[in-house]
Amino acid sequence: MANVSVLEVLLYGEPVGTLTRVEGDRSLFAFNEAYIADENRPVLGLAFKDRFGELLTEFRPCQARVMPFFSNLLPEERLREYLAERAGVDPEREFFLLWVLGDDLPGAVTVRPADGEDWPPEAGEPLDEDAVRAREERALRFSLAGVQLKFSAVTRTSGGLTIPAKGVGGSWIVKLPSEKYDGVPENEFSMMTLARKMGMNVPALELIDVNEIGGLPQDVAAMKGQALAIERFDRLSDGSSVHIEDFAQVFGIYPQDKYKKASMFNIASVIAVESDDADIREFIRRLVFNTLIGNADMHIKNWSVYYPDRRIARLAPAYDFVSTIAYLPDTEAALTAGRTRRFDQFDEDELVYLADRVGLARALVLDTARETVELFHQHWPEEKNNLPLYPDAVSKIDKHLKAVPLAGVSR
Repeated sequence: MANVSVLEVLLYGEPVGTLTRVEGDRSLFAFNEAYIADENRPVLGLAFKDRFGELLTEFRPCQARVMPFFSNLLPEERLREYLAERAGVDPEREFFLLWVLGDDLPGAVTVRPADGEDWPPEAGEPLDEDAVRAREERALRFSLAGVQLKFSAVTRTSGGLTIPAKGVGGSWIVKLPSEKYDGVPENEFSMMTLARKMGMNVPALELIDVNEIGGLPQDVAAMKGQALAIERFDRLSDGSSVHIEDFAQVFGIYPQDKYKKASMFNIASVIAVESDDADIREFIRRLVFNTLIGNADMHIKNWSVYYPDRRIARLAPAYDFVSTIAYLPDTEAALTAGRTRRFDQFDEDELVYLADRVGLARALVLDTARETVELFHQHWPEEKNNLPLYPDAVSKIDKHLKAVPLAGVSR
């Protein structure tokens, strides 16, 4: 068939399905028969299950874009444009972006051309074999989804971090300083460190001077300041992968709708069905904590599940905790908690409403919330002076706390 290209989708290195692009820039995903027949198959994503927990096997074709599960594996906005330019691909043609970036996607999914198919002429300028390899290596060095310039890094034997030549296999994520806002890596490091001290599940992280990172491309190596290095929880020490999916993938929502079409209720409902009370408590801790610090950017892509046993979804470790009120005077959270997004209306009634709507025990939700507030007040007075937060951020968090009703509640 003319103008047909096929990408093989692998999970933990084993083929599970195909993405096929046909004339007109339409794409369609289909599972392999062997994956469908396997009763002990690893889970690709919750979006592929029906309300009875059975595997869905029929999907609508997508025009220009790939289906949301795969679209959310790709970088967003400015980072997407940056990578697409380096790879020689139109940023809106997601099928070809997956083709280029498919060796190091988040989680345990990889994508490769089926049967060693050559780069199709309609994807861009025809390239020889060496040019194709160079294009893929340039792009893969920045293959992780998100809007901030960040990339996969490995630990050097001599110490420190470096960006691997092919951008594959890194066990750390390095997030560069913001070009627009001062102290973003320091802010995130501080909020994540505070969350860990309060008992939340936070990966290892550290601040590192940009000039100490090896292998940076010339166009970003000139940046000054500190970067944030976070250990990848989707990569194990033996080089194997742990599968993850963010809640935009779970709900089948495209990245540009990450602030819409879902709420904290939706996230809590999935956790309640798929996991256990320990994960519900962790969810409540994070919800309360990010309200207290004034994080107005906890959209659905900042929540994920992962599969330590390849079958059961658990709430993934925390990431992207930033006090955004240090930069923008937000009065609302990214997602509705119970009935409102407003920080100054986040009280115990909101949590009771959330608990009742999801079907959670009120005592579990309220006790966890009160404990979190108490722990915050135990740690914040000292840590705000010890952590590398800019003074302006500290003062804005202190002012914000006075406006949050729940901040005055403790056990």
